[in-house]
Amino acid sequence: MIKENKEETLVKNRHQELELSDEVVLSMYENMLKARRVDERLWLLNRAGKIPFVVSCQGQEAAQVGAAFGLNREKDYVAPYYRDFGFVFAWGMTIKEMMLNNFAKAEDPSSAGRQMPGHFGYRKLRMLSHSSPVTTQNPHAVGIALAAKIKGDDIVSFVDFGEGSSNQGDFHEAANFAAVHKLPVIFMCENNHYAISVPLKHQLACAHVSDRAIGYGMYGESFDGNDPLAAYAAVKKAADRAHRGEGPTLLEANCYRLMPHTSDDNDMTYRTKEEVDEAKKYDGVITFADYLRSIGVLTKERENEMEEQIRKEIDEATDYAENAPFADPESVLRYVYEEKN
Repeated sequence: MIKENKEETLVKNRHQELELSDEVVLSMYENMLKARRVDERLWLLNRAGKIPFVVSCQGQEAAQVGAAFGLNREKDYVAPYYRDFGFVFAWGMTIKEMMLNNFAKAEDPSSAGRQMPGHFGYRKLRMLSHSSPVTTQNPHAVGIALAAKIKGDDIVSFVDFGEGSSNQGDFHEAANFAAVHKLPVIFMCENNHYAISVPLKHQLACAHVSDRAIGYGMYGESFDGNDPLAAYAAVKKAADRAHRGEGPTLLEANCYRLMPHTSDDNDMTYRTKEEVDEAKKYDGVITFADYLRSIGVLTKERENEMEEQIRKEIDEATDYAENAPFADPESVLRYVYEEKN
């Protein structure tokens, strides 16, 4: 009986052992929930013909939000990829800004309506612009880390990508350069087990993406991508290593993409409904909420308040973005060619 009580105490104090307050983990959950509810709204808007495209984050929110909280959100530079709704919300992007991006309106902070949805970039938030060719953000993040080392700035550069991207040349060149020069960069692979339709077993000969770290001479670690606390701990550890001058880290968040690759994809051609339903049992949005409820941190009242506030923000942001103006046609070449006064 004593042993059971000790184990129960350990479960109850998971976030406290990481020196995270109740309010911090509630904020983690709120950002995860925000990402999920925005994603669900975007699918409805897409099916209604109001926005062109959805790249879903569902199933990966826990890793994204936990990672953001493990960094210095006032100083560090980040290069998120197109599924990173949870990350960009935790990093400071608003629902209104997300909706402006998806409706491709002139006020979109990522590109003024010039990029596809989910192609984030925000100078104010030290967020690098994302490109459609996958993995190009990895060398860019390494460039930021190199500049920081040259200038003597004590910051970390963080980059997210999928496991399919880990098979691209950009990944190899970025990882090799970062390791050789011991740069303060964190590579985090969100392994959702499918590179569009190609399953993991046809992508890697090794067991884990993080196994590749040893070949570059850097530290590597895999963690449960359905657990924001595991993500926080792994990224915080990697950031601390970078600040101590110990070089880059390759992290792997083991998660699962719950929705099709995009709104144009039929995922039932390459996986089964039974497989997806089994993965839903480990959905971080659900399991983290269960954890917070079990220790009395997430009350029914607080949960209802979060849901209502998020729904209100989504409704207002959707109405605003839908009615906001598009960019002037005359501005089509802006940011492409030099403009003379």
